[in-house]
Amino acid sequence: MDKLLRNKKAIIIFMAPAFLLFTFVLFIPICQSVYYSFCEYKGITAPVFIGLDNYKAMLKDKPLGFALKNSLFFLIFSCVTQLLMGLLLAGLLTNIDKGRNTFKNIIYLPCVLSSAALGLLWMFIFSPKLGINQLLQQFGLEGPLWLMDTSGYIILPMWVIAFVALWQYVGQSMMLYMAQISGISKALYEASYIDGCNKSQSFRYITIPLIRPMVATAMSLNAIGSLKFFDLIFNMTEGGPNHRTEVLATHLYQQGFKYFKYGYASAIGVILLVMCLVVTAFINKVVKTENYEM
Repeated sequence: MDKLLRNKKAIIIFMAPAFLLFTFVLFIPICQSVYYSFCEYKGITAPVFIGLDNYKAMLKDKPLGFALKNSLFFLIFSCVTQLLMGLLLAGLLTNIDKGRNTFKNIIYLPCVLSSAALGLLWMFIFSPKLGINQLLQQFGLEGPLWLMDTSGYIILPMWVIAFVALWQYVGQSMMLYMAQISGISKALYEASYIDGCNKSQSFRYITIPLIRPMVATAMSLNAIGSLKFFDLIFNMTEGGPNHRTEVLATHLYQQGFKYFKYGYASAIGVILLVMCLVVTAFINKVVKTENYEM
């Protein structure tokens, strides 16, 4: 192995496929998007450089304000709820013997299902005349307009979609935390029990400090996923009513593929990229991680 690592040609050969894939699939498209964000570009004619006009137009774009607010709401909601629920489920399932795999598979199952199909399913469930409202009518109750109520600063449809997203993706966080917890030596827990700790104290003083690197990783994945959130919300509301459930990804899609404003859509994409980088750097800075021998 040491001889192979000293062979520069072998290193280049092994790294070349990944490097080329990263360059042509990620790096070059990102650079093109940054360039197009300074242009008026409709996809048919050649892009025309217009400077910062696309970014100035964002200040007057009211639907973009809704999209930014909703994306930040999803960011905070996803990071907090998936952290708490993921840790809770991981802690509970780690401490049970019978039925662990069954419950783990049930909770993780929504993660592997199509978000488009789930969006349509939940759209029917929260339909005014079907699903939950139809069930409530059997008890003489009138259900709210789950996906159309526009009252409040954070409207009801956003809360509904946020909880559906939590249901779908909490299994991912749970699996990451369970993988990290399984690597902790049982001798540490046995020593804590001898010292008089109960399971909740052991979880607080042993488990949580030792899984902080995974907490930072999971929170970064949740943050990026919430900022580029698209398919579930698009299939449930398509950004309506009146753009009130728009997020940055859906607004980017509307501007680029519905109105053919590829330059303006690229500018939104650049803002989204910067937000992902800033949030990821912030999480890695705030969540202090240390390496321990386990």
